[in-house]
Amino acid sequence: MPDFSLIIVFLLTYFLTKVAFAYVVKRGLLDYPGVRTSHEKATPRGGGISIVVTFLVFLIWFFVSGYDQINKTQFMSIVLGSGIVALIGFWDDHRHIPARWRFIVQVIAAVLSLFLLDVLPTIPFFFTELSFPLLVFPFYILTLVWFLNLYNFMDGIDGIACIEAITVAIAAGLIVLFHGDNTYSQILFTLAACVSGFLVWNWPPAKIFMGDASSGFLGFTLGLIAIITSQENSINLWSWFILLSVFIVDATYTLVRRIVNGDKWYEAHRSHAYQILARKFSSHKKVSVGVFFINLIWLFPLAFLASVFHYWAPVISLVAIFPLVYIAYKVNAGFRNN
Repeated sequence: MPDFSLIIVFLLTYFLTKVAFAYVVKRGLLDYPGVRTSHEKATPRGGGISIVVTFLVFLIWFFVSGYDQINKTQFMSIVLGSGIVALIGFWDDHRHIPARWRFIVQVIAAVLSLFLLDVLPTIPFFFTELSFPLLVFPFYILTLVWFLNLYNFMDGIDGIACIEAITVAIAAGLIVLFHGDNTYSQILFTLAACVSGFLVWNWPPAKIFMGDASSGFLGFTLGLIAIITSQENSINLWSWFILLSVFIVDATYTLVRRIVNGDKWYEAHRSHAYQILARKFSSHKKVSVGVFFINLIWLFPLAFLASVFHYWAPVISLVAIFPLVYIAYKVNAGFRNN
């Protein structure tokens, strides 16, 4: 893929977001401020559909044009699974769908995507690998469903979900490129370019929000690409875990804490660490920029080390997440009084 194509992807997403903005305003799809939200004025939502459309169009173009010989089963897995997630999210952006029905569709999308893959990667653990099918398949279903939902949970302040996707995609793209995988490096760079085009609109103070169609799509797509590239041995699951750990740690720590507290964990709230810090600093921008530097300066180098010294990746992962867990603990993430 020529480098200038990334510019085209960026511009296409930018202008499609402009179209989406006009559409959602006309339809009255607005997020209003409330006790469980972090914004101060009614803001259009659902603009992230531009990311979905641009990325899938270019992925289809990659496949049809024969660019770098994208594996057919992997292509179908990403397009069908991520497409289903985006569609149910787009519907939910327009008319609320009960959580149980969204969950059922998400599981179906995960099962379909995994079933289409030729083989699933084993789960590496120090000097051994867990490969028992009755363990691996459910593990990856849970991984995909959890990650698309936690990405939705973490899309709660301006710019943060975009910053996470851009930095993770570029970092993972550089790692797989270092290990000789040109195909997925370009796919990841393309995803980063798509999200960058939307970030222009979503940068604090945001003119428009992603909506569930895009946040779920990004979480699912990144999770699925993590599984595929791990099987290709261009990066391992531990490296992906490190790269995504800002979102994984905050969402998981907060969820567990709310369950322990006896709260209704499935209800909307403002007790994630990033939300607490945004209120403490009175700034969405500071927190989103903080995520950028954590991913760039701390997590990216450790993820690269984990990809090289893969036997020690679990230990490196613990080193990576320790300060993130500590931050969540110190700000009392998951407590309702926050």
